[in-house]
Amino acid sequence: MARAIWTGSINFGLVSIPVGLFSATEDHTIHFHQFQRGTADRVRNQRINERTGKEVEYSDIVKGKEVGGGDHVIVEPDELAEIAPGRSRTLEIVTFVDLDEIDPIFFQKTYWLAPADEQYGRPYALLRDAMARTNRAGIATFVMRGKEYLTAVRADEGVLALETLFFADEIRDPADLDDLPGKSQAKGKELEMATSLIESMSGPWRPEDFRDTYTERVEKLIEDKRRGREIVTESEPPEPTAMSDLIAALEASVAEARGGRKDEHAGRRKKAATTARKKAGKAEPDGDLSELSKADLTAMARDLDVRGRSSMNRAELERAVAKAAGTNPAKGRKAS
Repeated sequence: MARAIWTGSINFGLVSIPVGLFSATEDHTIHFHQFQRGTADRVRNQRINERTGKEVEYSDIVKGKEVGGGDHVIVEPDELAEIAPGRSRTLEIVTFVDLDEIDPIFFQKTYWLAPADEQYGRPYALLRDAMARTNRAGIATFVMRGKEYLTAVRADEGVLALETLFFADEIRDPADLDDLPGKSQAKGKELEMATSLIESMSGPWRPEDFRDTYTERVEKLIEDKRRGREIVTESEPPEPTAMSDLIAALEASVAEARGGRKDEHAGRRKKAATTARKKAGKAEPDGDLSELSKADLTAMARDLDVRGRSSMNRAELERAVAKAAGTNPAKGRKAS
């Protein structure tokens, strides 16, 4: 069973809810040890004094911040510990904001929040459902592992999620970057074709359709080398599109996207649209809404013009689609 990496309380107004914080993601990067080539000798990192070439004990290392001209201000670990924030016991929500107003660039890492005990389930559900209904996120700060975090607490598929956020002064202004394109704006046929291509390639967000292919290739490389198999190098990427060929490339891309690449994504979209038309009354429904994914329900809701669908969870989408189509969600039959 997963263990909470932080425990405390969410406070909003005079309501306090004891919760535990759990990581919502995991790193599946393959980690390697270092060896000297041609030997079985491990290579390890050491703390070496650049002047003497001798190893330095960890307890003798202090930190230094460069202040210009090669000068450094030296700071002792105890001095940092004295001013470090203490561990928070509360997530004090100071304001609620529209979730759509938070630019995705501010999001850093996602955690799940769970009630610390069954008896706190009711206030937990109250906060979750109220934020889902209003599409609001609670903004709060707290301290974990000696670092202060700005956070956004939001409703997500029946649970509360906590997003750690970057502070405003940690976001780079793109105007400060040197290699950005100029002020030229796309227009005319190029813009129309690019827009048409995007629309032709559009579909529902299905994260399960994507995987970390690089990690898979690393795992295959390791297995091939272990078994003594031949190693095949991947082909080179395609050449950049010349500006003189841009229109032709766009036209060919649109034709390919529309003509019929009958891939899995297009098949799912077609199936969802067909089901939506059946649910809308053009034909007798032949499926159980409970068996459909959230992406399929979202596509159906879009075809049925269900308002507020973007902020609904899966259960809410199922009810909304059933209501809009006049069906019983559990049976997929016309309501009498």
